[in-house]
Amino acid sequence: MMGGQCWKAVGLCVVCLMVIGGIGAVTWAASPEPATVRDLPELRLSLREAMDAAVDQNPTVRLFNERITQAQDVANTQLGELLPNLSGTAGASRRRFFTGSFGSSATVVGPRDFYEMRAFLTQNVFSLSLIQKWRAAKAGVDVAGLDAEVTKRDTMATAGLIYLETLRAKAAVNARTADVALNKELLRLAAERKSAGMATSLDVTRAKVQLENAKQRLLVAENERDRAKLNLIRAMGLSFEVKLVLTDEMKMVNVSDQSIGEALQVAKEHRTELKAQQNRERLASLSLSSVTNERVPTIQALGDVGMIGNQIPNALTTDNVQVLMRVPIFDGGMREARISESRSLLRQEAIRTQDVQYQVGLEVRDALITMSSAKQQVAVAEEGLKLSLTELELSRERFAVGVATNIEVTDAQTRVAQARDNLIEGLFTFNASRLSLARAQGQLEKL
Repeated sequence: MMGGQCWKAVGLCVVCLMVIGGIGAVTWAASPEPATVRDLPELRLSLREAMDAAVDQNPTVRLFNERITQAQDVANTQLGELLPNLSGTAGASRRRFFTGSFGSSATVVGPRDFYEMRAFLTQNVFSLSLIQKWRAAKAGVDVAGLDAEVTKRDTMATAGLIYLETLRAKAAVNARTADVALNKELLRLAAERKSAGMATSLDVTRAKVQLENAKQRLLVAENERDRAKLNLIRAMGLSFEVKLVLTDEMKMVNVSDQSIGEALQVAKEHRTELKAQQNRERLASLSLSSVTNERVPTIQALGDVGMIGNQIPNALTTDNVQVLMRVPIFDGGMREARISESRSLLRQEAIRTQDVQYQVGLEVRDALITMSSAKQQVAVAEEGLKLSLTELELSRERFAVGVATNIEVTDAQTRVAQARDNLIEGLFTFNASRLSLARAQGQLEKL
């Protein structure tokens, strides 16, 4: 009896499990398949747009813009030293006086209440040192602005180079895709020849190996392309949740020939680093002048006017006017030490100016040499690719008619892949040198 009840319970459990399983299966079948790839917003960018976006979002550029504001505030502070300084006071006091201090009998008078309101005016009438400090502060504003421009151009050049590297990675993917397509065609040809009794299993296996190698290189190229895109997005300070599409192509463009003298003259006129360093040298010169002019006497006007009385209604007006000339005589040698220090700083800036000039000259010459070489590399690579494709076609024909093995085809195919890589590198070097020349000449905005 109890055994029958147990079997009934077991049967009921099995039925319940079957029902639950059926419901779960229906629910799973009805639910939509989860999306594995989200549709990201598309962002199409040219080289110029990428460089501009990097400037807009770069934190270093924003930091240097804040330094411009800081330098302007310093200049305003120095200007305030040359403008009138007006202040006022108001107060009430209760005093006791000892008349003995005035030659009278020794008695104490008071307490007495006094009320006073006064206005004070101070004006530096003449101070060469303050004038030069103000001029130096204004030069500091120019230096801060030029430093910000240098940072901006460095950011643009960096983003531009990363953009070109991404284009190179994209071109490599296209080349490896073409290699895979070619290997598939060669595998098909080998299989057909084997079916016709004109090739061996070794030929087919060799073609399969080449195809798998090409697929492997394609995967590596795709990974490099995706990583390059991430680096470009990071350089622009954008969100990674975008689908980046590069609208420019890596190709040859017409670039007017420049002599070294012409290129250096353009750099001398437009290179921001040169202007910034020249302004630093001017700033150091003005700072030296401000310290040196501390030897010159200064003239200052002071005055105050106000009302004083023991009661507010009967307060009387009093005033005081002074003109002071301060003549520096001896300060323990501190001024002369500051003058010597300022002269040393000026000499240091002069050395830096010369170094910047040499560096600009080096960068211009290097870019010109690299561009000239890149043009030749592209021409040679284009001819090499053309010849390697011809070689591949001839070797395929020889293999098809049975006068050669697919080893010859494989060798030709390897040379085609190398020729494609040579062309990609040549185009990248040319465009990178074009970017470098524009940066060296201060002409990035013309790209």
